[in-house]
Amino acid sequence: MHVLITGGAGFIGSHLAEALLQRGDSVAVLDNLSTGSFQNIAHLVRLPHFSFAIESLDNGLVLDRLASQADAIVHLAAAVGVQLVVEQPTETIETNVLGTHAVLAAARRYRCRTLLASTSEVYGKKENVPFREDDDLVLGPSSRSRWVYAASKLLDEFLGLAAHREYDLPVTITRFFNTVGPRQIGRYGMVIPRFVRQALAGEPITVFGSGEQSRCFCHVTDVVQALLALLDRPEETAGQVYNIGSNEEVTINELAQRVLQATGSSSPVQHIPYSQAYAPGFEDMQRRVPDIRKIREAIGWQPTRSLDQILQDVIQYERQRVTTSDPQTALHS
Repeated sequence: MHVLITGGAGFIGSHLAEALLQRGDSVAVLDNLSTGSFQNIAHLVRLPHFSFAIESLDNGLVLDRLASQADAIVHLAAAVGVQLVVEQPTETIETNVLGTHAVLAAARRYRCRTLLASTSEVYGKKENVPFREDDDLVLGPSSRSRWVYAASKLLDEFLGLAAHREYDLPVTITRFFNTVGPRQIGRYGMVIPRFVRQALAGEPITVFGSGEQSRCFCHVTDVVQALLALLDRPEETAGQVYNIGSNEEVTINELAQRVLQATGSSSPVQHIPYSQAYAPGFEDMQRRVPDIRKIREAIGWQPTRSLDQILQDVIQYERQRVTTSDPQTALHS
C-alpha cells in the first residue's frame, strides 16, 4: 500500500510513517513544517519507499500529484495546541476546514482510502464520562475562541462523513484523546513534554487552573497501531467515528507529582490561572475520558502502555535531546 500522510513530519505522523515503512508499505509525507519538524523524518529520507514534500495543503498541484499516487491518505495536518487556537483563531479555522476540504476533494478524485484525525475536544463541555462516539456534543459560545478548534474539527468530521455518504468514499474518523510520547513538543501547550522539560531544567512546573481537571494519556505507539488496523479494514470501518485513547485517568496535579517522582526533580509546582495562561474567560473540560468499546469491537484494539511507561519514554527522549543539542534550545523550544 502507498500511503500519503499530511502532517507527516509532525509527532504522530512521523511515528506512523516509520511503522508503515517497517511493515513494507511506501509512504509520502506532505508537511509545511509550521508545527512539524524535518528532524522527525530526517532518518527516513534515504529509504527507497519514502518521499516527502515541504508544502502546504493549499498547493493544489502538489496535493493532487501525491494523492494520485496514493492508495490511502491519513490526514493529520491541523492547527496544533490550545495556545495557537486562542491566539490565532482565523488560522485555526482555515487550516483545519479548508485543509480537510482539499484532502477530501483529492481523495474523491482518486478513490483513496482516507483516515481523518479529529479530537476529543469535539465533546466540548459534556460532563458525563466516558465519552461515546454517538453522544451529544456540548460546545461553548462562539464568542470564545477557545472552542474554535473543537468546532473546526467537528466540521471536518461532517465533511468526511458526508463524502462517505454522498460519494461512497471510504472515510474513517479518529478522535484522539491526548496522544503523547517521544517527539512531542511542549510549545503548543502539550502538558507532558512541558512538565518533563521543566522538571529536568529545575524550573517550576506550571499547572494551569486548579489542576483538578483530569485527562487520559495514550502512547503514540498504541495510537499508531490503531491507525494501521483501521487503514487495513476499510469495509468494516468506513463511515464510522472511533475514539482512540486510554482509560487511565489522572488529574493534572497528580501528573505533576508523577513527573517529579519519575525525574527525581525538586522543581516546585506553580499554579497559573487560565486567564493568565490563555485568555480571560477561558473554559476547560473538567474530565476527558474515552469509551473505547467501539474500536475494540471493530478491530480488537486497546492501549497496552501505562502512564508510567509513557513518562519514562518521554523523559528518556528529553534527556537525549538535552545531550545532543544546545541545552537552552532543547529545553525551551
